[in-house]
Amino acid sequence: MITHEFLADKTLLVVRPEDRLAKGDFEALAEAVDPVIEERGELRGLMIEAPTFPGWENFEGFVSHMKFVRNHHKDIEKVALVSDSNIASIAPTLAKHFVAAELCHFPVSEREDALTWLAG
Repeated sequence: MITHEFLADKTLLVVRPEDRLAKGDFEALAEAVDPVIEERGELRGLMIEAPTFPGWENFEGFVSHMKFVRNHHKDIEKVALVSDSNIASIAPTLAKHFVAAELCHFPVSEREDALTWLAG
């Protein structure tokens, strides 16, 4: 399951993966995000708040995740990955080959710094 909330007059989106990621998680997230992007043209920032990486429920969950990224990365200016997971520290290097958004990793203890960076 992924929970989400919009901040700063719907210019920032915070998502929190709370369990293994499934296909339905990304369908529900797209239903919430797409109308906002359509109305505003883009999101200033996305914070992915995941102290640990939960992984995917199955291969279908992984594919849905990749499709969501492919369909939305050009509509998001910045992505802050707030996590203490080891994989999070290498994510910006990997993602720059696939994602148009600027991506930055922050440890969980620097969550407020991540929000400031996204809003700036």
